[in-house]
This record gives sequence, C-alpha cells and structure tokens, in this order.
Amino acid sequence: MIKSVELSKAYRLLNHGPTVLISSRHAGKHNVMAAAWNMPLDFEPPKIAIVVDKNTYTRELIEASGSFAINVPCRAQAEVVVKVGSSNGRELLKKEANNKFLAFDLPTFAASKIEAPLLESCIAWLECKVIAEPHIQDTYDLFLAEVVAAQADSRVFSDGHWHFEEHDELRTIHHIAGGSFMAIGEAFKI
Repeated sequence: MIKSVELSKAYRLLNHGPTVLISSRHAGKHNVMAAAWNMPLDFEPPKIAIVVDKNTYTRELIEASGSFAINVPCRAQAEVVVKVGSSNGRELLKKEANNKFLAFDLPTFAASKIEAPLLESCIAWLECKVIAEPHIQDTYDLFLAEVVAAQADSRVFSDGHWHFEEHDELRTIHHIAGGSFMAIGEAFKI
C-alpha cells in the first residue's frame, strides 16, 4: 500500500502539523526520536524545517550523516511515539537492546535515497538531506532539509491529498503538550 508521492506534493505530508518520528543512521548506528516541531518550507525542490535538540543522539547521527527520515505515525502508534519520545538512545547503547528499534520492536524497511531506516506501520515517509546552515542549527536547533524522496500509505494519502474518512486508526496525531495528543479531525471544504 506504500506509494511514491510526487515531490511537488511532498509538503502536504507535513502541512497539517503532525507529530513525527525522526530516524537517523551513520556508521552502522541508528536511532529514532519523536518531534512535534516540524513544517514544510518550500515546494520546488521540497524543503522542510525541523527542530532537533543539540543534546540528542539523533542529532549526532544527523550531523554525521547529513540526512534523516521523517516518519509520520498514526493514531494506532501513539504508544510507540510516547515510548520513543521518552527514552534516551545513548542510554540504550549501554544495554542489551542497544537501540530503540530493538528495545521497542520497531520493524523498519530501507529508504530509497538515504541510509536512515523507515518505520513500518507509519502512514508517510520523507527522506531528507540536510541543507547546511550551521548558525541556525547551533543557535536555534533548527534543521533545514531537502526532501529527496517521499512515500505514503495510499489508503489515506493519494492524488496529493489526505483522506482519513474510512480509517480512524490511521489518522495523524498531534502533540498538544503535557503528554496529550489529538488525532486529526474531520476534513471539510469551503
């Protein structure tokens, strides 16, 4: 059910502000973290902005590799988002399950243009290459990236548009602080 998304429509995968999972990989090490501060920036070529704190293991891997993936989880994955978001990748390196993928039994599949793994069961994936902007990265923890490939679950995204009507469990989730989330609501046109 995973279908390529035309890059000129890739911004629509983030335009509604979902909480996402950022996956990264470098030199055989990989990690995943939750992030609520992300947004599309441009259409052609598609670009995004995302905040990644300088103290995270994911950031270390992003800076080393120059790439990352944005995985858009759905309502059915809310518990995974909380687990991933409240655990420390560096701490897990010291344990038998030495990464979040093993610790939380998160199956992945290969990205098409970057090294970072993509998480199964998500509903959209954006493969991103960092646009080096050291000042804003260091000062604001803000990363800009070009989307080099995008895919989505055709049950809820096709022809450049989201359509969740028949799949409540696949609605995107939105962190609204204090451990509370909302699922995207009913779509309507004016």
